[in-house]
Amino acid sequence: MTSSNPYGYRASGGRHGDVFTTPEVVKYMLDLVGYIPEHDLSHIKILEPSCGEGEFIVEIAQRLIDSSRVYQFDPITALNQCVLGYDIDPEKVNRCKQRVKALGLDTDFLQIKVGNFLLDDISQTVDVVIGNPPYIRYENIPEPERNYYKNHYRTFHYRADLYIPFFEKSLSLLKPSGKHCFICSNRWLKNEYGKKLRHFIAIRYRLESILNLEKANAFQENVLAYPAITLISNLSPNNKVNYAKVEDTAGLRELSLSQKVIHSGDDWSHIFNEATNNTNLCFIEELGFKIGIGVATGADRIFISNRLPQIVEPELLLPAINVRDLKGDQMNWNGEYLLNPYQPNGELINLARYPKAAHYLEQHKDLLSKRHIAKKNAAKWYKTIDRIIPGLQHENKILLPDMSSNRYIFIDEGKYYPLHNLYYIKGLSLRELKVLSAFLISDEIRTQICNITNNMNGGFPRWQSQYLRKLRIPDIRDMNHEECEALIRYYEQRDFESINKLVKLLFEKTHIKPSKQRHKHEVMSISFDYTD
Repeated sequence: MTSSNPYGYRASGGRHGDVFTTPEVVKYMLDLVGYIPEHDLSHIKILEPSCGEGEFIVEIAQRLIDSSRVYQFDPITALNQCVLGYDIDPEKVNRCKQRVKALGLDTDFLQIKVGNFLLDDISQTVDVVIGNPPYIRYENIPEPERNYYKNHYRTFHYRADLYIPFFEKSLSLLKPSGKHCFICSNRWLKNEYGKKLRHFIAIRYRLESILNLEKANAFQENVLAYPAITLISNLSPNNKVNYAKVEDTAGLRELSLSQKVIHSGDDWSHIFNEATNNTNLCFIEELGFKIGIGVATGADRIFISNRLPQIVEPELLLPAINVRDLKGDQMNWNGEYLLNPYQPNGELINLARYPKAAHYLEQHKDLLSKRHIAKKNAAKWYKTIDRIIPGLQHENKILLPDMSSNRYIFIDEGKYYPLHNLYYIKGLSLRELKVLSAFLISDEIRTQICNITNNMNGGFPRWQSQYLRKLRIPDIRDMNHEECEALIRYYEQRDFESINKLVKLLFEKTHIKPSKQRHKHEVMSISFDYTD
């Protein structure tokens, strides 16, 4: 933990955690927190918890100099007393100090410390926290550090990135009314590992602004970081937040932000999805569809194989389909079967009645018994993690790989049983499933799901149930016969251009429906449940 580079190197050759902010973004963020030369900065304590070579510190020092000329104070004294910094790399700290010294300031007493900000005991509180915390994936954090963070940071949850505890600790150092402004990956705003941090902020602080810079170049090198700038104040919580999607950092200072309403303490996905505010749109399950995920066995190489028809009784087999069968916009079943160890009533089969299956499973008993699901009940050592419902095979269902480069979306017309790397949507008729598939193919829905999920390399959508349940589409029950037939025809012909045109018109129609339309300036106010 004492190494100046404990996290390794990226494929590009740069160190993990070394992603430096552009000058225009640095200046904008300092403007955002009110750290500007027009104010008296002589007593404003400001912290940069991962200063690197000083992108923020140098601009802070320059603003201190400019402010001192207006308010007649000694900038060196203010610098040494009020500017605090940390970095794990002594070379970067030295470079930072050299850059500040080049401005004509004495750095002998500058409070920039070489060390791990997350491990040190810090008693000082500050008016402003600003910076670009390190992005270190969970698997790249040394195990001793991971264990420490799990024990000391309540927001270090699931497979959290290192910047998560940076948020928690630096927020805890804010004085009342203090300002906190970070630029970092926007993944925490949407995903599971950011859930506890979102809740932590929602019940203790005021989320002022989110600037989504996914499509902007905010760093000094091209990295797939999908950044966002967040402004948080140490004030009583509020359920309104200013939001903007930034295409070009050159226009930051002229940016216009819109006000959003936060509906709950730990799910902020609606902030990024414009369709959420259109109450004439429907959730998929509101229309009568059901969303599910394929079966998890806990031992796929035993329960799933194309050799099983030669090994076990045929009545125990279901043709199984997985993500590998749906590639290149083609559905090609590879002949694998799923061994179903359950009776129609959901109870495990009696192996004595199926000697072939008994012999096969007994060969693998040691491995099957070591699974967590089997340890709960040793007598049920051959059960799968999820119960298998054979009837699902014969239902029409949309098949959605968790992540796929496919543009087309397939419907299984009752032939296969989905495995755990596939999500599915079933219900209503085949005709209505085709209408829904056409919507899912459209750019309107792709934009929605990319807004509420974390973009993956290549920009592929994540078709997970938690996100599918948040998508909104026009009420297909209100569509006329001609519209439905056209969508079905375009879907079957894979006419993506015509699908996009028609779906766009259908979404536009929902904005002019008088029955549910809100006034465009009306804001729905939903309060947090401020409990911890």
